[in-house]
Amino acid sequence: MAAIQSFPHLWLLSDARNDGVLERALHRLQRGSGFIYRHYHLPPVERVARFRSLARIARARGHVVVLADSALTAREWGADGIYGAPLSLAPRRDDLLRLATAHSMAEIAQARRVGAHAVLLSPAFATRSHPGAPSLGPVRWRLLAAHSGMPVIALGGMNRRNAHRLQWPHWAAIDGLS
Repeated sequence: MAAIQSFPHLWLLSDARNDGVLERALHRLQRGSGFIYRHYHLPPVERVARFRSLARIARARGHVVVLADSALTAREWGADGIYGAPLSLAPRRDDLLRLATAHSMAEIAQARRVGAHAVLLSPAFATRSHPGAPSLGPVRWRLLAAHSGMPVIALGGMNRRNAHRLQWPHWAAIDGLS
């Protein structure tokens, strides 16, 4: 796995919605946080250029930089890790941090089987990313996290207030940290 001093408590995810404020958000994010670059909305050439620009800022602040893409692309672009559905993380690559998405115990188990280092469990609360979709809520979310057998990062409607409500140290957000 990429050399990471300590596993970040806070994770900022990129999205088309927060693209215009990412530079400021990366500067405001506490040192040593995590940054997950998605930007699926950009064409390939623009996507890599935007990644490089934001990764420079993130690294200057001591943030871990994770790419939502393949391990091959992550290595080529110089990311510290990869992010995606559990099966997209296979085969296991020990030189990269692997963060899996999960919405159920079955997906958490899948993430463990492929050797993910942590799972982003969502949606903890109602979220603008998926309006009207049911959320796990604090009780069900904590139950799944407690039985995960691996580090869990809360995602979905997360902000400082909801992180306190969830009583969980690791959380990620798009809007809540932008």
